[in-house]
Parts: sequence; structure tokens; C-alpha cells
Amino acid sequence: MILPAFRCRSCGSDRSTLVLDLGSQPLANRLPAPSDLDQPEPRFPLRLLVCQSCWLCQISDVIPPETLFSDYLYFTSNSDTMMRHARDAAVRYTREFSLGPSSRVIEIASNDGYLLTHFLQVGVPCLGIEPAANIAAAARTRGIPTLAEFFDSRLARRLAADGQRADLVLGNNVFAHVPDINDFVAGLAAVLQPRGRAILEFPYAVDLLEHNEFDTIYHEHVFYFSLTALEPVFARHGLAIVRIERIPIHGGSLRLFASPAGGHAADETVAALRAIEHSKGVDRLGFYAGFGRQVEAIRQSLRDLLARLRREGRSIAAYGASAKGSTMLNFFGLGADTIEFIADRSPHKQGRLSPGMHIPIVPPDRILERQPDYMLLLTWNFAEEILAQQSEYRRRGGRFIIPIPSVQVV
Repeated sequence: MILPAFRCRSCGSDRSTLVLDLGSQPLANRLPAPSDLDQPEPRFPLRLLVCQSCWLCQISDVIPPETLFSDYLYFTSNSDTMMRHARDAAVRYTREFSLGPSSRVIEIASNDGYLLTHFLQVGVPCLGIEPAANIAAAARTRGIPTLAEFFDSRLARRLAADGQRADLVLGNNVFAHVPDINDFVAGLAAVLQPRGRAILEFPYAVDLLEHNEFDTIYHEHVFYFSLTALEPVFARHGLAIVRIERIPIHGGSLRLFASPAGGHAADETVAALRAIEHSKGVDRLGFYAGFGRQVEAIRQSLRDLLARLRREGRSIAAYGASAKGSTMLNFFGLGADTIEFIADRSPHKQGRLSPGMHIPIVPPDRILERQPDYMLLLTWNFAEEILAQQSEYRRRGGRFIIPIPSVQVV
């Protein structure tokens, strides 16, 4: 079904087709307190579309970034996996690009400084850009210079005029969040040195579609990128994609390296992934056609399993008060009558309720106190880390339900 009133946010085409309708959803990172329940909780349509002109996947309805990010509860440093990922990347980039005291690193959506701290420790000047004032303040307490602003082309030009062009611009899990993709890429071009590099990480649309990762879709994620869709955007603003790496984080992501055109030559990874995407049919509508049916099969399978366990008198809780968990719980209609509680390591989430379904969020030590028979793993993308952390729960007979890419019990 083509939505003729919708125009692609990249190329402006009016030929976008509905891929998946997840219904009306609350904001996935807006966790109400129990005292908020007498107030209405806004819900918004959540529909995934694909543009048939440039093949960019995007949601139809966008919430203003100021609503989503000005005060935020996700602190990256609560994840051991993300901390290791950040440290390894910082060490690699410092060595590979010979960064030192005369270099400059800028990170967009720098969160609490978890990544930039590794550059600061080895004497590389850095600047964080983090729009959530509460999280920017946490970064400053770690000694990370941080602007509490949204990154756009205007801010980029201001930094360039102030002599703060970057040798390296980093953006981990932010590119997909920005409604104006053209303005964002124009900002990268404005703030980079002529031979500078931008490195962006984001969930890969091909993995999302092939592995049924529908819960990666929520209002913060405006876009779901493939190389096919991105090359025209970067070229439009005088940048070239010079390297692409596939990484396992978040269920399958891309790490994209870009530079001003002529600054660095593209290596073989770009042509290789371009060819793979073409062979899969990323530039043809058939690639997207069966996604909705696959998601519905997971929905039915999980609901049937949980209903059977409840009939048998088994207790069920969940792990991970994540944004992806909010999408799943609301789309599947799983509330406090099925899920007793959600355990989460973040003290900023504990004591609150899950969006829409209002399941209590508690510290992880509640798992061993209550010893539920089953735990639905909402943060399945960190399964290895969480299963290791919960070895005692499993030793006592507790089992985890992993819902993606298909429902399994471990």
C-alpha cells in the first residue's frame, strides 16, 4: 500500500509503501512513575515505510526531538557490553588514525561520556554533544566538555567558525534518530577537517528485516538504513562513504566511515556490501513484502507460549526495561496480568513503570528474591551478557524466553 501523502525525508519522493504497522504506541523511553497514572499517556502511530525511489526505510510519524531527548533515562554506561565496545573502538581509532594532542574528536549524542573518556585519558582533545541536559551534566562530572544541544548544520557551522573542526566525528546510535537526515549529513560535512572522518554506527535494516527484529522500531528511530539508501545522501552533501563494517552489536549494525569527497579513497568493503544488497533485492519491493507475516508469527507463538505457562501456574517476569521491550509488550498486548515485573540494572528506571503496559520496573536482585519460573528477555540483543549475569537464577531452575529472531526457551 503506497501512502501518497507521505514524502521521503531523504529524496522527497511520494512513492513510499507500508511495510509494518505496529499500531498506536507510547513513547518507548518515557517511563511513567506510579504517581503519573492519573494522567493520560500519549500514544502515536508507529508504521514502517520504505521509499520506492531511494529505498530508505523510515517511520511515518515523527515526534519532535525535544520531546524525546531533552530529559532521558538511558545511560549507556549501565551496559557492560556497550562499555567494552566503546573502549575497543576508542583504542582502535586512536591508533589507526594516529590521534594525539593536536587532534580533535567530536561525539554526537555522547551520552554520559562513556566513549570520549577513553580519548581524554590518552590526551586527545574531545567535545561531546548531548541534548539531554541531565545526561550532559553527568558527562561533565567525568571531565568531558559537553554541549547540551542538538547536532545540526547550524551548530556544525558554528563549531567550524570557532576553529573546532574535527579530525574524527563519532555518532553511535544517533544517526537513525535524527528527523532531518539531509541537515545532519550537511552538518558532518561542515564540521569535518578536509581529511577528517565521520564514523557512524546504527542498526542495519537488512538484519532487522531478515532476523525479524521488529522491536528495533520505535519513535526514536526515524530511519532504518542500508548502504543502498545512504550512498545518495552522503554524495548529495559532498561526502563519500569509504568503508563499511558489519558488527554484531544490537542484533546487527553497520559501522560506516565517511569523509569529504576526495579526502580518502573507498576500500573494497563498500563495493562488496553494495553488491550483497543488490543480490538480496534491497532495491526491490519484494525484499520487504513478507516482514509483517513473520512478525505476526512471532506474536502468535509468544502469546501462545505465555498463555500455556500461565495456565500451568508458572510465574513469568521480564528482563530489560528497554525501548525495544516497550514496542514488543505494547504490540503483543503483554501487561502486568502476564508479566509480574521487569528487572533492569539502571537505577534511573527502577521504581517506574513500563510505557503503556505499566509493568513495575525493579532492580535485578528481585529475580533471586522472587525466582520466577520464566524470564522474558526483552533485551535479547545483550543475551550473552545477561545470561552470564543471571547464572545463579538459571542454576536454580529459572529459564529465559528469547523472542527474537524466533521464540526459544533456554
